[in-house]
Amino acid sequence: MSSTAISFVIPVLNEEACIGSLLQILARQYPHSQRLVVDGGSIDGSIDLATPLCSRLIHSEPGRALQMNAGAALASGSYIFFLHADSRPTITADELQRALDAQPQWGFFTVKLSGAHWMFRVVERAMNLRAGCTRVATGDQMIFVRRELFESCGGFADIPLMEDIELCKRLRRKAGPQRLAQPVETSSRRWEQGGIVRTVLRMWSLRLAYFLGASPTRLKAFYADG
Repeated sequence: MSSTAISFVIPVLNEEACIGSLLQILARQYPHSQRLVVDGGSIDGSIDLATPLCSRLIHSEPGRALQMNAGAALASGSYIFFLHADSRPTITADELQRALDAQPQWGFFTVKLSGAHWMFRVVERAMNLRAGCTRVATGDQMIFVRRELFESCGGFADIPLMEDIELCKRLRRKAGPQRLAQPVETSSRRWEQGGIVRTVLRMWSLRLAYFLGASPTRLKAFYADG
């Protein structure tokens, strides 16, 4: 069976510590994939590192939703995978092909945090349990969507935060997600810098406030101040 064409869309903003190694991994593991890096105005070495390793470098206004929509507009694959610069997929090309042979409309992966502390195992299990129960994933879980479905639903909403959750809620009204067990390893730097417990409480507070109707703009200001 012929392989399914896939496109990775990677939004970046000052990610010189991560982007080069990620693109090397993608090229090695999925050599026929399209790798679209969407820069939101980096002032470090991100552009120089990404340019020779990606299929195309795209310049965009800053904002993860805007950047991912800009990349998706140029994606040629049957499926678009939205991947953070500090995340690393572990699924093999053969495993991924078998999953896509089932022709899912959309889906996401389990998450594994990179840190060794035992509390990270608790955090990642809670994240995976929540995603499995709600059928709503975050960007750390490499959300993927059939290109036609992404285009028909209008892509990511132009909001400064919670764009991944908002999209998943719209997608699950169209079809149930395929949840793949092979983890995406995501950097634990956010928890390490902010403190594990404090970061967990802050993230869950943001999600609860969004669920209760708080605007993403107000939540973004709170997120930036944390």
